[in-house]
Order: sequence, then structure tokens, then C-alpha cells
Amino acid sequence: MALAAYGKNGQLDEEGKAIIATLLNKNSNFRKINKHQVQSSAYFNVGLDAPRFASLAYHFSNAIFKIFHDFAKTIVVDDAPLLIVGGCGLNCDWNSKWIETRLFSDVFIPPCTNDSGSSIGTAIDAMLYTRGLAKVTWSPYAGELSHDDLEGTDYFVKEPYYPRRVAELLNAGYILGWVQGRYEVGPRALGNRSILAAPYPRENLAKLNAIKNREGFRPIAPVCLEECLADYFYPVHPSPYMLEFRTVVSNAIPAVTHIDNSARPQSVNNFQNPRMHELLNACRDVSGVGVLCNTSLNFNGRGFINKLSDLHRFANEHGLDGFVFENSLFLKSVDHNNEKPT
Repeated sequence: MALAAYGKNGQLDEEGKAIIATLLNKNSNFRKINKHQVQSSAYFNVGLDAPRFASLAYHFSNAIFKIFHDFAKTIVVDDAPLLIVGGCGLNCDWNSKWIETRLFSDVFIPPCTNDSGSSIGTAIDAMLYTRGLAKVTWSPYAGELSHDDLEGTDYFVKEPYYPRRVAELLNAGYILGWVQGRYEVGPRALGNRSILAAPYPRENLAKLNAIKNREGFRPIAPVCLEECLADYFYPVHPSPYMLEFRTVVSNAIPAVTHIDNSARPQSVNNFQNPRMHELLNACRDVSGVGVLCNTSLNFNGRGFINKLSDLHRFANEHGLDGFVFENSLFLKSVDHNNEKPT
């Protein structure tokens, strides 16, 4: 998904068109092709950084969406809503395109966009059957952090948490973990298990991807004050679960602006997440920008951090400058290289 944006302006050659046609042909035998048969291809082991491959990814993604879109046009009923479940609900490009088609009265993507959609849907259907009403109030959060043993984790110095202090550190270039309340159910960091940084300079994108051991082409999402959305993004409407693309309309947030001038923001209001809302307001007071870089706080290949000892270990092993937990700020001690970030 992220790579496809790099190929938006690229032309697809005849071989690329043939590859896509083969991959989308249900009668093709591409699964039986071995690598020795395709070594002469210009796409063979070309690498993710190659413009040719990015162009292929972009056109392939569009071709898949066109299949779904053409099918939807043949079956859609007037004023019917579209419900998207499963991992494809994380494809913000497709989510935005479904909204733009105006085929449906509404497009709903749950905050936990994974295979749990089937089980949740079954439970809602049972509620309708047994009670005659299926009204669901969504919460994307689950269990509290476990306060386990912290013996030996003396890498950080503890001080009281003040939003203004944290906002000043972020503005100065610090990268901080952020833990509050219950962890997120789905894979998106929605303000309770996050790694935070200022959305400037552009170099913060590379720093965060290095911390997460991610490819450099992958974007970092912004978290934004809901009341400030119009200052940075278009179209302007709340996006509490970070599941749609928006066009970036400000040059003040380069670290969260993707190659195609898009972003997938999470909007935050005081009711939804008062603590994050308070921090973002402090950031706006300090820097004039009510936006932060926001990426998930988890070890590679594992779920969100939910043990205090894991939080300390992650911050130390991955080079965070500190973290906020409940009403405390932990900063890496001077003895453990707590110099001002460069």
C-alpha cells in the first residue's frame, strides 16, 4: 500500500501490464512458475526502491480495486451501506476510493480491521435476533497495562508529567513512548500505545522507521486536534480510527506527508481521548502545530506493549529518549547517553 504511492506518476510498460494480467487471471498458472523461468524479466529482483517496481505496485493496486468496484456497481442497492471487514480495511487508499465513488449511503470500517470482524458481526446479528436491536457503541481499546517487576531497569530518570514539558521536548527533537489506559484492539496506534515525535523536520520519518525496523518508504501517520483538521488536511471531517487518506494542505508537517502528498490522520477531540487532546494543545501552544507523528508502540511482529517491564526494555533497546506513563515522564539518564537528540 505505501509503496504504491511512489509509482503514482510512473508509466507501466508492456511487461508490467502482462504481469498484472497474469496475476489477475484466475486461469493462469503463475503459481507453478519457478524463479529460473523469470530471471530474464526486467522486474526480477529489481528491489523495492526501483521506480519500475513502485509503478507496478501502483497499477496492480488500482487494477484490483477496479475489479471490486465493477462488481459493486452490478449489485449495489440504492442507499445501501458498505461494510468493510478484515485486513483489507487497513488499505486507506481503497477506503477513501470507496467513499469517493458515492455508490453507498455510508462506508463503515470498524476500528479493529482484522479477522475478528466475522465474530463481532455474528455477535451483533445474535443481538438483533434475541433483542430486536443491534446498537453497538465502539471502543477500540481493551486491557490495562500490567505493572510487573521493574528490578534492574534504572536507565531512566522519573519526573512528574506535565504536558507543556513533553511538548517542549518533542519540539526539541525528542522521540518518546506514550502509554495511557487500555491498549488498542486493532493494529493502529490510537493514542494509548504510541511512539510520538514532532511532525517536523522530514528526518523524523526516517528516525521513526529505523526505531520500528520498517522500510524507509513507509509513511508515519499523524495524530491531530480535531478542531485543527482544516489547517492541515482535506477533506475535513473527523477520522478517529486512522482509516482514510487525506490530502495534506500544509507544509508544516513534512514528517507525516507521504510521497503523494497524502496522510492517514487520526483526529482527536477532548471527549474521545482527553489526555492526548491535552498534549496536542500543549504542542500547539509551543510550536503552533497541533499535530504529532504517531506510530505503534510494539516490538516487531508482536502486539502492543502491555507490560511495564517491556515498555522500559523497548525504550532502552530501540533508542527512545524516554516515555510517558500515567502521570510520570521517564527520560533516559545522562549515564545512558541522554544527550539532546541530533
